[in-house]
Amino acid sequence: MTTHVDLGKDTGIVKVRYYWYGEQDEVLVEQDDSTAIGSIVAPVAMVRSAEQEPAFGGPLKVPQDGIGPMRLLVVAEISRGRLGGGSVFDEVIVKVEPSAALATIDFETEKPLHLGRAGQSSAFGHVDSMGKIFELPVVADFADGVTRRISTPASGTNYESSNQNVIKVLPGGLLQITGNGKTTITVSNGGKQASLDVDVKVNDEPNDSPIADAGMNKSVKAGSRVKLSGLKSRDPEGEALYYSWSQVRGSKISLLDTNNSETSFLAPTVSEPRMYRFKLRVTDKKGADSLPAFVDVMVEP
Repeated sequence: MTTHVDLGKDTGIVKVRYYWYGEQDEVLVEQDDSTAIGSIVAPVAMVRSAEQEPAFGGPLKVPQDGIGPMRLLVVAEISRGRLGGGSVFDEVIVKVEPSAALATIDFETEKPLHLGRAGQSSAFGHVDSMGKIFELPVVADFADGVTRRISTPASGTNYESSNQNVIKVLPGGLLQITGNGKTTITVSNGGKQASLDVDVKVNDEPNDSPIADAGMNKSVKAGSRVKLSGLKSRDPEGEALYYSWSQVRGSKISLLDTNNSETSFLAPTVSEPRMYRFKLRVTDKKGADSLPAFVDVMVEP
């Protein structure tokens, strides 16, 4: 695909870097504010400057193993002479569809899969337990010889459990331990199927999953201190919660206190409104996880 950069109000751009991520991948771009233009640590798909044609853009290769919705993050370095420098970004969602046919699919895990063991305890140890929510990695071999990860419904994958009282299928391709016993998980995509036998042996004490609440979406001004609160998250049994915040959209920013109920960050400088998305997961003391909760923060100039 060919990329083009509309400079808009941004002047002083010296270099533009392009990155590909899965739609819900955590942000891997890291910027060091101690330098004028920042040092970025991540796989870079393309780097362009003003001397190239078109300026800052050009032919960008789509990842060979890409499939489903992917984020294209573009970060531009800005030089402001004696005033130092900074960066701006833009981000779009691109749906990637391989041209090759899907040949086979399979679970990328041990077979059969054994979850938990009798007498296992947690205390935030993230062990296999009643109510635990987890993902099963699924890969597909395509006719072009490329293996692609297809673990999410966004890539066309569907899950079924032969015994919902042992493993329950949740939205987004997530699975939940609901009881002890055996079940078979079947995954299907593109007319292909694979099965996985699962044996669950966890503490049989009833435990409902906690519910994560990342708060309402908000708009803030650049340079302001932004606080995100998960205080409305709750556990049906009233137990204490372990919190885990992460960033899944926008250029990388520094989040403080990511394992507390509240996290905060300094809204970066932007020339146009830019959206940042954050994810919250909570876990109770018995090891049961919540579904992820998301909150969007629009940063205004």
